[in-house]
Amino acid sequence: MIAADTSTWVAYLEGAGGEDTNLLDQALADRQVVMPPAVLSELLSNPRLDRPAAETLIELPLIEISEGYWERAGLLRAKVVAKRMKARLGDALIAQSCIDAGVALITRDRDFLAFTRAAGLNLAATR
Repeated sequence: MIAADTSTWVAYLEGAGGEDTNLLDQALADRQVVMPPAVLSELLSNPRLDRPAAETLIELPLIEISEGYWERAGLLRAKVVAKRMKARLGDALIAQSCIDAGVALITRDRDFLAFTRAAGLNLAATR
């Protein structure tokens, strides 16, 4: 199983090429994609997202949020910030979901490298 960040989903939905979108396309074909809840929220907040795309995204299995998730996400973000690295809240929530589920993250956003360094987030692709 694998998850994709909002940056990769946006590129994929716009038809952009790249290692990340190719990996996402293959994972979708193999039915190996899970959706971090924060990514789904970010994608659905786009008023230009068409209905068929939204319905397809909603049908993907969500990564389950387990007990203690919110505390772990907060502590993860604090750990990254303490190292003087960029750690947006949404990124911390996505990273913690993937860490908890033991799935790699596909992304175009290099900010996730901080979560790899701080907590061992497994990145499948970055630009």
